[in-house]
Amino acid sequence: KGHYMGPHSDKHLLYADWTKRDSTLVTKDEFVADVENNYIAMNKVGLNIEMPKYYMPPYEWYNQEVSNWAKELDVQIVNFTPGTTSNADYTTPAMSNYRSSEQIYNAILSFEEKEGLNGVIMLIHIGTHPDRTDKLYNKLDNLIKELKSRGYDFVRIDELLK
Repeated sequence: KGHYMGPHSDKHLLYADWTKRDSTLVTKDEFVADVENNYIAMNKVGLNIEMPKYYMPPYEWYNQEVSNWAKELDVQIVNFTPGTTSNADYTTPAMSNYRSSEQIYNAILSFEEKEGLNGVIMLIHIGTHPDRTDKLYNKLDNLIKELKSRGYDFVRIDELLK
């Protein structure tokens, strides 16, 4: 309750080339379908959102063309704050870059101790691969309680970016 559940792609497509970022790898129609199908999937699980204002592209990797398409859909692209490792919650034990939820939880607290979390945007996936049975979102209540005890208040991204 109180979280901003926003779209992050339906098929987790790579929109732009890793080495030539200005090379778009999807068509406008594919991009629009990816975003709109994500809204449909979110609505199917009870997240009754019409058209969220904020969108975080898959892999957090996009280019100006994709940004322009997003603007045409009346959504603003946002990105997470690097360094907390919250975005690593998609990894599975078979991956070399796997981070357990406990490791991610501790990394967030460590980041807070060194850098602070004022204004930080975290990406936490509500949908992850079935091989990842250790879901970070199951630790959210404890994380929020811990951070509140450290003096933090939480606001939704739509409030943060007003």
